Amino acid sequence: MKGSRALLKTLEDKGVELMFGYPGGVVIPIYDEIIESSIRHVLVRHEQCAAHMADGFARASGMPGVCLATSGPGATNLVTGIATAYADSIPMIALTGQVGTGSLGLGAFQEVDAYSLMMPITKHNFRVLELDTLPAVMRDAWEICQVGRPGPVHIDIPVDQINADIDADLMDGKCISRRIPEDLSGVPEAAKWIKEARRPVILAGGGAIGANAADEVVKLAETCNIPVIMPLLGIGVIPSHHPLCMGSLGMHGKMCSLNAFRNADLIIAIGCKFSDRTYSPQTSPPADCRVVHIDIDQTEFDKHNHPAVNILSDAKKGTRLLLDALAGYHDGHPEWNGNIRKLKAQCKCDYNYDTNPIIPQKVMFELNRVMRGSDDFIVTTDVGQNQMWAMHYLEIDRPRQLISSGGFGTMGFGLPSAIGAKAACPDKKVITVTGDGGLQMVMQEIATSVAENLPVAICLLNNGWLGMVRQWQKLFWDKRYSETKLGADPDFVKIAEAFGAKGMRVEKPGEVYDALKEATECGKTCLVEIMVDCEEDITPMIPANPSIPLIKGRCKF
Repeated sequence: MKGSRALLKTLEDKGVELMFGYPGGVVIPIYDEIIESSIRHVLVRHEQCAAHMADGFARASGMPGVCLATSGPGATNLVTGIATAYADSIPMIALTGQVGTGSLGLGAFQEVDAYSLMMPITKHNFRVLELDTLPAVMRDAWEICQVGRPGPVHIDIPVDQINADIDADLMDGKCISRRIPEDLSGVPEAAKWIKEARRPVILAGGGAIGANAADEVVKLAETCNIPVIMPLLGIGVIPSHHPLCMGSLGMHGKMCSLNAFRNADLIIAIGCKFSDRTYSPQTSPPADCRVVHIDIDQTEFDKHNHPAVNILSDAKKGTRLLLDALAGYHDGHPEWNGNIRKLKAQCKCDYNYDTNPIIPQKVMFELNRVMRGSDDFIVTTDVGQNQMWAMHYLEIDRPRQLISSGGFGTMGFGLPSAIGAKAACPDKKVITVTGDGGLQMVMQEIATSVAENLPVAICLLNNGWLGMVRQWQKLFWDKRYSETKLGADPDFVKIAEAFGAKGMRVEKPGEVYDALKEATECGKTCLVEIMVDCEEDITPMIPANPSIPLIKGRCKF
């Protein structure tokens, strides 16, 4: 069979039913084979969005997403989306065409060294210079992107290899079995520390969701009566209404989570990396606080200055073993949990403000009303103030319900990741919370949503500015607003309608609920443009400069 057929067959054999891409000269043979393939291809309008859609697909489904682009600019356009997935440990197969092997290094038309380009932003990288290796490469890539700490794998395939014939017998091989190192020796000591703790907290990150360890995390919390706090990517690991859920931690996290973290004597970190947004001089607990850290990647250990027991393990397995070691143990931590309840009670802000102009908190309140009582919703976000309002205020009750770019902070992520999530979960209602800055980077993908019958709702918070940068300029740069006002914003409602979607504009707070309700129930792609107050800041806010005190804003303590 041809290399192009062998490529698709290996994906079909792995159960891949959908891929995102954009054709070009050297990948035409692959696209010719797609006509006869069982794999559905979603034609994007920009290759970056193919990677974001594959990313959203993976986060929503737990299975690797697949994207495809041609050589040269097609490959370079994938870079941002691949880097986004790499930063957040998302399994992905990124396929790029390449000029023929005889032309490599000669400056051929649309040649770029994609292999070297992708190396820093992928978990592993292949270039297929001999077609006989293609089936093994594809099988290995499928395993590598998922085993251990997940991440994107890139495969660069020259056009002569795509067109060449391969011995069909090579398709039946097996991939190399990879042993993931483990070190579980710290489990007994970790259990001992938990029993000794008087002010413990669980810090559950994206690794807990990626490992499908949410049930174990909740059971550990309930068994030992320990509050759970989460960085952005861990939101959903415990239902937001659970009495032990403290909510988000980070630069714009909840004050109750921050105070619990600052006062803890033990942090049980599960699948999180102590990034600068989570752990900083402004957030760090006392020097004698201990850390129990469960993670599959040992490079994430000891990024803090505290005594630690490190358990090198998949988050699910490590937490299960810890539960086994704690069998029969229960400590109500009455004094600590009394303080926790007070913190949570103080942290509740009344954000149902019927003001005009509309404030974003009002939009999140109404979106919660729309979603409440239903398991049918997935929310994606863009990056900026809109993302932080969603993180802070939305009621997220299950893993993979909130999808957002964490480590890379990629503007433009919201809409394409929503389309990818819809492709993964067609029976779910998918809504993206975005801003006018991020949406203008990718709004051409409304056409993809309409053309491919992947309807999503777009909740556009329009404040006419690059809101997060404006907030920094307002608070730390003496209101010297430089290049953050978005002049000549388009009529987003007309833009949506021009693409064949539905568009609505909301300018009064009393209209927000009905518009969002209609957008999620109309059965087609629908944009709701909500005109919000540009002066409203997302607070609390921990400044990057440790010399600047925490900004509480509307928060009460």
